[in-house]
Amino acid sequence: MHDRQPLGQLFTDYLARHPEESGVVAQFRALLDEAGPVFERARLAGHFTGSAWVVSADGARVLLMHHRKLGRWLQLGGHADGDAHLPRVALREAEEESGLVDLVVDPAILDLDRHAIPARGSEPEHWHYDVRFAVRATGSEAFVVNQESLALAWKPVADLAADPDADESLRRMARKWLAR
Repeated sequence: MHDRQPLGQLFTDYLARHPEESGVVAQFRALLDEAGPVFERARLAGHFTGSAWVVSADGARVLLMHHRKLGRWLQLGGHADGDAHLPRVALREAEEESGLVDLVVDPAILDLDRHAIPARGSEPEHWHYDVRFAVRATGSEAFVVNQESLALAWKPVADLAADPDADESLRRMARKWLAR
């Protein structure tokens, strides 16, 4: 059994900063309280994932990926693969999906987002309970596109926050980042 107490504390801290999201936090706590492999993608009813809001050293730009499977611009991130330490998952995914080094993760949760992943091949539709962390690029910003994305791009956070055509969860993270 993974030690789930640190993640529970992160949810408590997040709720203190975002009391208006009590319903969302309750959904995430309910999954955390379930027995079983909630950090494994094999749990098809839903599982935790970790995402990275990768920002430039000055905090003005965010690195987004044009997701190959979903065909949308999104933040970097992915499956926990059994790791209950989701800040580490977010950092690992950011490094793997961007090729960036010298990244620093903020251990406080930036955002929570529960969303359905469409059925694909033999994998049925399922839920991602995505725990999102800010990750700062402190070195080179020269990224490398890997097989999971069609493209990567640095985008101004302020532009993203104001773009009505952008994914709602990206706009929400942009607003939270700008308000910090």
